[in-house]
Amino acid sequence: MVEFQVQSDGEIPASTQLFGQICFAIASRQFPPGYRLPSTRQLAMKTGLHRNTISKVYERLATAGFVEAHMGSGIYVRALGQENTQPVNSSPVPIREMIEQSLDGFLQQGYSLNQIRDLFLRAMDERLRASTQLLVTVPCHDLGAGEIIVQELQSALSIPVQLVFLEDLEEVLTQRSAATLVTVRYFASQAEGLLKELQAQQNATRAFRIIAIDIYNYQRELKLIQILPTGTRVGLVSLSSGTLGVAEVMVHSVRGEDIYVMTAQSQDTQKLRALIKQSQTIICDRASCKLVKAAIAKASEDLIRIPQVVCCESYIDPHSIDLLKRELGLEAASEAAIE
Repeated sequence: MVEFQVQSDGEIPASTQLFGQICFAIASRQFPPGYRLPSTRQLAMKTGLHRNTISKVYERLATAGFVEAHMGSGIYVRALGQENTQPVNSSPVPIREMIEQSLDGFLQQGYSLNQIRDLFLRAMDERLRASTQLLVTVPCHDLGAGEIIVQELQSALSIPVQLVFLEDLEEVLTQRSAATLVTVRYFASQAEGLLKELQAQQNATRAFRIIAIDIYNYQRELKLIQILPTGTRVGLVSLSSGTLGVAEVMVHSVRGEDIYVMTAQSQDTQKLRALIKQSQTIICDRASCKLVKAAIAKASEDLIRIPQVVCCESYIDPHSIDLLKRELGLEAASEAAIE
């Protein structure tokens, strides 16, 4: 179980801290699809928060599309259509067994083998058509997150990737017959809802897919935060305003008022310069690393002490890159997986 930490006497409300930590645990797949969240009683014992406060956080998570309640069972991380919800530590089902189980299921529903074959080939054709156009979608208020995702996907996949704002997605998709949409879990429910509406309105010849990628878990950076001396001035820098907001909540939850935290988007030259002058340690995403180091070099004559710079390894979890490669036909499955 993820160890949640809440600062009850800090500037950021305790409910906001808990909400941000659970969102982060889901977005970084520490809580994978199908995972059962701790009960309100368990979480109250761990965090010291009232159960009513935790219930309201869970309601907020459900409204945001992160979780869903199963009557009499608990609160579970919501899975998108293509995601596997079997327990993380369970053994994978052999591919031949999966095929046989699927065939049996279709046959029990009254389909013939010829109909099953036609359905399967049609679904394969739709996925292949969708894989030819890769769109990254985020809200316009977090352009930076979209830019980071596009940069990392283009580097890892070596194929064209287009950034489309969620606000413009409907217009863009009505002009296309196929596409694969990629976004992080923070925005997945919005994209999924819009996609369902479009598919209900449009004819069946359109082939759209949505894949929610997992973000890097930042465990190395969080461990560093935990051991920094009290009073350390820490700077957080990213292209993404959303990432900075989540990072600030996470750092506050770990250290409270023990350390002083400043944030800046890497494009904001004035704010970045001020952050560099005051920070002893700077943590930044990989997309901002060169900008931060260049800004430090430019300001070096005015600095009493050069800050330590920690560049995060990535924004997208490597597991998601591997999944995308398979989804897009860029990487063949291993012989062992087929057998």
